[in-house]
Amino acid sequence: MNSIFYDAKVSDEERRQGLYDGQLYVYSPRPASIELCALARELAKAAFAPHDPVLAQFHIPVEEFAAILSDLKPRFIHHPECKRLLPQIFTELGCSLEKTYFDVPRLRTSTSDNFLTTGISYAFHPHRDTWYSAPQCQLNWWIPVFDVVPENVMAFHPHYWTHPVRNTSSVYNYAEWNRVSRYIASQQIGKDTRIQPKPQEAMELDPQIRVVLPVGGILIFSGAQMHSTVPNTSGKTRFSIDFRTINLDDAHSRSGAPNVDSACSGTSLGDFLKAADLAKVPAELVAAYDTLPAQSDPAVPA
Repeated sequence: MNSIFYDAKVSDEERRQGLYDGQLYVYSPRPASIELCALARELAKAAFAPHDPVLAQFHIPVEEFAAILSDLKPRFIHHPECKRLLPQIFTELGCSLEKTYFDVPRLRTSTSDNFLTTGISYAFHPHRDTWYSAPQCQLNWWIPVFDVVPENVMAFHPHYWTHPVRNTSSVYNYAEWNRVSRYIASQQIGKDTRIQPKPQEAMELDPQIRVVLPVGGILIFSGAQMHSTVPNTSGKTRFSIDFRTINLDDAHSRSGAPNVDSACSGTSLGDFLKAADLAKVPAELVAAYDTLPAQSDPAVPA
């Protein structure tokens, strides 16, 4: 459990099972991932000109930085090249385009020295994506856009793969987040007031795993992995791309990583698009996952 496999020559089925068992899979840059990063760099350089994007935080006020990101990030998300390149990445890594569904790729930032750690550049506390209404079969893909170092990547906390954490995921409903909180991200400067699932107990964050990839390298991990944003002390803003996938057969069969402590409601399945033709997840499957908020907070294991 929690081993790291580099350029593993396995089928997509074997890889998915390994990911559901807690393994991490790392791949060298692929042609499509390199092209995706080039697109992100081009947009970032244009947005922050005349400053270098990774150093711009030292030259402009935090409000201006957040405003630039509020335009740059959706510009990347909705760029037509993204929906062309992601299926190419899946093909290059042996995924079935008929069975693989993805959500839109997001451009993420982690600023250095606590410049902006809220809202549109949120520094994530330890969490599982499954606390945020993700299905247990969700897989997360992460790609650095510029060079990264151990001081500005993310950390995995392998102890918690099988150990539950008391948390507030029961307050989170995906539909409510989309209705309110997602649209006010750029307004959250200095303090983030949005309700998000968080641990309710002290956590031991060591031992931890930090994976440092080359630009265009690909890290894949289960949405059930406990991970967090590393406090960035690198002197550079980290830019990265992440997106998520599900395999339709696994979603139907409820295959996936074990649920040790998630109690959220709703589902993010409605956001996913088929890699082959951009069709949505069948409505009946989304409805089957779309649970209602609990009347009272369920007990979450300590």
